[in-house]
Amino acid sequence: MGNRMRTFLAGATIALAVQMAQAQAQDTAAQRAYAAVDPFIGTGGEGHTFPGATLPFGMVQLSPDTRIQARKDAYGWAAGYRHSDDTIVGFSHTHFSGTGHSDLGDVLLMPVSGDAKLERGDPDVPGSGYTSRYSHATETAAPGYYAVTLADAGVRAELTASARVGVHRYAFPQGKPAHVIVDLRTSMYDYPGKVQWSRIRVRADGTVTGMRETRGWAPGRQLYFALRFSQPLAGHALQDTEQNVPYKGFPPPGEKDSAQRAQIEGRQLVARFDFGDRLSAPLVAKLAISPVSEDGAIANLDAEVPGFDFDRVRAAAQAQWAQALGVAEVDAPAPMRKAFFTALYHAFMGPSLFMDSDGRYRGPDNAVHQAKGWTHYSTFSLWDTYRALHPLLTIVQPEQRNADIVNSLLASRRESPYGVLPVWAFHGLETWCMIGYHAVPVIADAYMKGIRGFDADEALDAMVASASYGPYDGIAQYMQLGYVPIDEEGEAASKTLEYAFDDWTIFRMAQALGRKDLAATFGKRAANWKHAFDPATGFMRARKRDGSFRTPFDPDASGYGTDYTEGNAWQYSWYVPQDVAGLAAAHGGADKLLARLDAVFDAKVDPKVFAHMEDITGLIGWYAHGNEPSHHVAYLYAYAGQPWRTQARLKQIMDTQYKPTIDGLAGNDDLGQMSAWYVFTALGFYPVAPGSNQYILGRPFVRKATLNLPNGKRFSVVADGLSDANAYVGGVTLDGKPLHRAFITHQELMAGGELRFAMQAQPDKDWPGAGAQAPYSMSAQ
Repeated sequence: MGNRMRTFLAGATIALAVQMAQAQAQDTAAQRAYAAVDPFIGTGGEGHTFPGATLPFGMVQLSPDTRIQARKDAYGWAAGYRHSDDTIVGFSHTHFSGTGHSDLGDVLLMPVSGDAKLERGDPDVPGSGYTSRYSHATETAAPGYYAVTLADAGVRAELTASARVGVHRYAFPQGKPAHVIVDLRTSMYDYPGKVQWSRIRVRADGTVTGMRETRGWAPGRQLYFALRFSQPLAGHALQDTEQNVPYKGFPPPGEKDSAQRAQIEGRQLVARFDFGDRLSAPLVAKLAISPVSEDGAIANLDAEVPGFDFDRVRAAAQAQWAQALGVAEVDAPAPMRKAFFTALYHAFMGPSLFMDSDGRYRGPDNAVHQAKGWTHYSTFSLWDTYRALHPLLTIVQPEQRNADIVNSLLASRRESPYGVLPVWAFHGLETWCMIGYHAVPVIADAYMKGIRGFDADEALDAMVASASYGPYDGIAQYMQLGYVPIDEEGEAASKTLEYAFDDWTIFRMAQALGRKDLAATFGKRAANWKHAFDPATGFMRARKRDGSFRTPFDPDASGYGTDYTEGNAWQYSWYVPQDVAGLAAAHGGADKLLARLDAVFDAKVDPKVFAHMEDITGLIGWYAHGNEPSHHVAYLYAYAGQPWRTQARLKQIMDTQYKPTIDGLAGNDDLGQMSAWYVFTALGFYPVAPGSNQYILGRPFVRKATLNLPNGKRFSVVADGLSDANAYVGGVTLDGKPLHRAFITHQELMAGGELRFAMQAQPDKDWPGAGAQAPYSMSAQ
């Protein structure tokens, strides 16, 4: 063997050893990340998160429901679970994480022992129904796993999940008959007529299948299921509890079990499945859901959980979560590690998978479609998540996942009866909730960052179609006048501002594709924010068709009859992320804009002023961190040339709006937006204007963090001298070279390397220095 060959082999051996050591270290870091997560964070207060079992972006979210509320009281139970409750109704298979609206809660299972009542009962009257008391001392939760002891039933219940299957394990007390209730009547909140139709059938092999169609937040939503038990049925009973129906489902008195009806249909269905009092082992129940059919649910069950090995499914869920969370390695005190990795965990819950194992799914036309070569997702809370959640996914999730999200949006547009991209969609259906056409910046941000795997020309066409759909929320008037007139359309100031930002992202993508005609049109539309600016008051306001501002004007006023969406003038007047330089100029210069921002944070505000607006929470002056229109505001100081003031405001927000506790979120998490804000800010940068390919620098809140990027590179953030006292940045280097600007680019981040902050106790008013390159602003290009 020649010297060159020996040298080559030695080098290859060393390289392999280094790779193996790095892989082992990352695996250990992933397990530590998994162990740091606390799914109970946000289950109290107004976080609206749930503690149950799901996978990253999984279709099943199997979690306990603690109360079923009347529609008018459902806001606080939007996730089905509130930590302050002391009873559990059962375990249902679909949930929202952190929304401000209730729905889902499909196919509730509840184990009971002894006498099995088929009514939920009064949660304040033990024994009045199958609802059971429980103690938090018996609860355990980790990503992909949840367990609790149901005190009244004496049952230890454990939950885990695959992508499309929820798996339950129930340890029943010996000597008492064991039963499982399946209730299709519940759905987070109840009102007459919500369940339009449902079915339960017991097949010859013991498989239980069924469906239900609901008219809730998304009208006409259909979901199918297939359920199998690890023990044979000893009997069953099916009942329709709707009043004034001729057949209630139970066999007439005296008939044998073999004469029980095998199928029932109706609007208020509940079933009891019996297993006797001699179970030799805990009972395992596995339930798959499908948007397509009962047979599709059976196929999902067979594909993902063919057996009844609960521990195997749990181990697989843990492995998937560890791999997902292992994208970050964080050196920080234990409480911050817990908060950081729980935020990352919550950020990986949506959008959620919505298709069968064979690629079929249900679209906004309520028809069945086939995804070929891509994975279909739904649950798009776009008014919230375009700001930080989707930009975070472009960094920490593979390109294919991001392309699949875009392809899902495009498919929804093709299948929509209206020919537009989703506004707020779940389970394939449109709710038309909130304002804007914010699928547009999600697509543009992905394309501008080099994400491919979708038809860019189709995407641009879809973006333009959504921005031109006249019947929706004043767009026709906006295209005619350059603003939404308040005398014809509510919340007109907010709509004008958000449409203008969305238009700017179309301008950016049209430029990138060489579509000069569209770029010119939407570049002009992106400046429409100026029509909302009132120089006399310094606020963004709504105009009437005749061009005058609506009077009387109260900048403190909020509500659904005002100029603004979930906010007031103090919160919305800074929403020009595409042109902060233009906003400063409109105020008469950066110093005057900075003074207005100080007035936002330093105001003395009675929280009762928002008692009628349940979404406006987390107040610091007028700044409302619990709601999305405020999320970029602290970073505007850096745009205006004073990044040390961004650093001070971020510490104020992080110290008061997040903590690793049950009530650790200042507002509802909104499918991961609040959590994505935390992840970005803890790392030291934030995407103020998705589509700009820039992240504005704040300051890190962790000593060191390394992102294991999907492209195989590693990007590290280091905060030298970080402490509670050293809250300011004294200088920044990128790959060892001084950085004389208050932003980094997406390309720099994805190339890997090191961003290093020198932290100190006093503001450094000389960084990034005179003449430093300013962040992107449309009017400054």
